[in-house]
Amino acid sequence: MSYADTHIHLEQYDEKQREKHITRAKAVGIKHIVAVSMDLASSRATHALALQYGQLIMPAYGFHPEQLMLSTEEEQQLMEWIGARAACGERFAIGEVGLPYYRGLELLERGQQLDKQPYIELLERFIVLAKELDRPIVLHAVYEDAAIACDLLQKHEMKRAHFHWFKGDEATIERMIECGYYISITPDVCYEQEIQALVKRYPLELLMVETDGPWPFEGEFQGKETESTMVVRVVEAIAALIGKNSDEVATQLYDNSSRFYRFV
Repeated sequence: MSYADTHIHLEQYDEKQREKHITRAKAVGIKHIVAVSMDLASSRATHALALQYGQLIMPAYGFHPEQLMLSTEEEQQLMEWIGARAACGERFAIGEVGLPYYRGLELLERGQQLDKQPYIELLERFIVLAKELDRPIVLHAVYEDAAIACDLLQKHEMKRAHFHWFKGDEATIERMIECGYYISITPDVCYEQEIQALVKRYPLELLMVETDGPWPFEGEFQGKETESTMVVRVVEAIAALIGKNSDEVATQLYDNSSRFYRFV
């Protein structure tokens, strides 16, 4: 079978870890890995990995929102660098970009309020860039932030949207399905009821799988280093939840990923 890990921070592993993970990934049939980025330095590192590993790696360049806001100069440098990659004809996605839901929660616990407006405006600029460059966009937008992201995507008629590790209410889920937005499922589908319910609710043809490594997981993955091979187990869990053959589901999920990211 063929698999794709559609979201991992590959540049955050050291070289020895990465070599081991990629060797193991290839051995279980993983054909493509979408490596996302955190900022300009991270994007440069991801770009180097894409050059090193060729067609195996689909790089994604952007700014992760769960951190301090970019300065105007930093944003300009990142946008210009991404533009230069496009001018070279490089294949890549825009991501990971989105809104700072968890950072907002942390500040609230300390009695502070996060001003999300600069992040919303930055996300809109990334969406505009993705639309102009005809690139898929990888989104970090959960719960109420997902509705804001949907507003921006629809405003700019951006169709190729991938919500990674998505969580949200029924109204937003229905809206995303109607718009044809993709979501990706992580290893916590093996033990998290919220994610299991989402799998049963969302159309199989709009699902992909991911690991979000090096983020650690619980349950059967407790104490294990997160690596792309875990998507095989994710596929098995999805198949069991929806009552379909694992091979059939694996083929559908891989085809979904290939169609969305245009790997070949």
